Amino acid sequence: MNKPSSTALLAALISISAVAAASPTVTPPPSIVADQVPPIPEATAAATRRYLEFRTAKFLGWNAADHSVLAKTRFGSTEQLISVSAPGSARRQISFEAEPVPYASLSSKDGTVVVQKDQGGDEFYQLYRLDAGQLTLLTDGKARNWFGAWSRDGKSVGYASSRRNGADMDLYMVDPRDPSSDRLIAQVSGGGWNVSDFSPDGDRALAVNRMSITHSVVAEIDLKSGKLRTIAGEKENVSYTDAHYAADGKSIWTISNKGSDFQRLGKLDRGSGKFTPVIAAAKWDVSNVAFAADESFIAYATNEAGVSRLYVYDTASGASRRVDGLPAGVLDWSFGKLLQVAPWGEIGLSMSAARVPGDVFTVDAKTLAVKRWTYSEAGGLDVAKNREPELIAIKSFDGEAMSGFLYRPDPQRFPGKRPLVVDIHGGPEGQSRPNYLGEDNYLVNELGIALFYPNVRGSDGYGARFLGLDNGPWKREDTVKDIGVFLDTLAADSALDASRFAVYGFSYGGYMCYASATHFSAKLRSASCAVAISDFVTFLTNTQKYRQDLRRVEYGDERDPKQRAKLVEISPMHNVGNIRIPMMVAAGGNDPRVPASEAKQMVDALRKQGNEAWHVLAKNEGHGFHKRENSDFIFWTRVEFWKKTLLSQP
Repeated sequence: MNKPSSTALLAALISISAVAAASPTVTPPPSIVADQVPPIPEATAAATRRYLEFRTAKFLGWNAADHSVLAKTRFGSTEQLISVSAPGSARRQISFEAEPVPYASLSSKDGTVVVQKDQGGDEFYQLYRLDAGQLTLLTDGKARNWFGAWSRDGKSVGYASSRRNGADMDLYMVDPRDPSSDRLIAQVSGGGWNVSDFSPDGDRALAVNRMSITHSVVAEIDLKSGKLRTIAGEKENVSYTDAHYAADGKSIWTISNKGSDFQRLGKLDRGSGKFTPVIAAAKWDVSNVAFAADESFIAYATNEAGVSRLYVYDTASGASRRVDGLPAGVLDWSFGKLLQVAPWGEIGLSMSAARVPGDVFTVDAKTLAVKRWTYSEAGGLDVAKNREPELIAIKSFDGEAMSGFLYRPDPQRFPGKRPLVVDIHGGPEGQSRPNYLGEDNYLVNELGIALFYPNVRGSDGYGARFLGLDNGPWKREDTVKDIGVFLDTLAADSALDASRFAVYGFSYGGYMCYASATHFSAKLRSASCAVAISDFVTFLTNTQKYRQDLRRVEYGDERDPKQRAKLVEISPMHNVGNIRIPMMVAAGGNDPRVPASEAKQMVDALRKQGNEAWHVLAKNEGHGFHKRENSDFIFWTRVEFWKKTLLSQP
């Protein structure tokens, strides 16, 4: 073979340089480390731009002084607080932080705003008072703190803090107008405690210790003596949430699965701890609740196959009426109560759906008339063109019934068999629900990739029995088997291309992503796993102390030799040799839940055996990617990963 001349080589180099110059690439943000990630074309950023420009508005509370709404939405690269004076009126920004503001709450007394915020996603939240755009620190500035509840007179806030030892969430209260008023009201043991409500006379407080999603303790604190008295849950594996003093002074409203497979709203007797159900929803959970100030009515939501349904219960007649004017979507979670009743009786909430990015709505409790307060932007896109999900039901390997939501691309625009990404939720006690897909609408609408969101055993929303089917190390891989059955079921779908299936997962879903890759590499083209557990033992050892006991209940206790051995056996790190597909791994450098070391050890092991592994580390993020420049870059990287592994020829 003749060697090319120097002239030919020079011409080739010039040609390559010309192509590179004609194809500019994205510069990673300063805090992003893109390790063995190919250059991201600027064309990808341009093509996806509108899909990344959507905003959401999430309801946070009512301002009793002027009947306005407090909410949050994205300004620039982070979510900030807004005030909306009336339905459809302009959003007025009232916080101006470099970091996202995930939660805030208003006093019913004078509209004082208390903010809960961390730094760089470290989840060591502090509480602040917000005045004219300026934050005043209320907590210690070091420990993890969590907002609990306002006193009924709006003067004080109850909250939980790990400041004593980093693990136990002791209970405090403070007048946010006077930070020096901060005082301990109960020293407790456990990382799941928080203040839930204050009695109308201000002499007592309710506290709930959430030890797991299925086990809670309700206690009462005498604020004068400091004595804490357990009311219910200490010796039973029962869930109690949203504990709230009833108007009769003798009982406590709470949502519980006591005596049922599903969550019901009922009353706890303060003396005996006996639970009496009042509102139940057949085979679904009562998921959220809010009370009129005079308790004349109760607003409550149910989780019906993933869809939020809102009802208004008349306490005098015992009758419930369903609100039909809301989108068929999901109540948006915003670190606090998802439903709130204004002093004048209007119900506030926010919802998202396949064609609603996330907006604030209110409901008239008498007429059930719905008003939409915000109209969040979707980058100029016509949200009516977004694909609605299809419910897919299966019987798993052992006959257990489960389901998931499938978003199919438009068959007219994308004829023939389409590639599929199975997107597995976190938690593991989470639930895939039919809300707004956000930037992932680009995958469906523009790339023609189908998306499937399964609810495997252990998912919330299907009863306590189903929720507990994955607990402990010996049941953990049953959830992975569920994914295998879903893959086989979807492979038989005539509109899907079984040779182009992939998995994605975030947090616990990231573990499921790794585990699916170890078990089903022959059925998958690739996997993208974010903030993921790769080794249960190293995860349980290194996660923050306040989370360890909670996670041991779910996954197993690595301190027990038998459980440790099983946790090692099922950990993806110890089965990495079975992974034979390309993988993208993303992590947050400040993640307190799943440390970035979980990603690093997986990437190193994959590369050692010759696998292709893209690794993206966001140094200034925690358990999630909340800064716009980071989340955009990681999405573009994932788009390129799917293009290479699902849309190009193998």
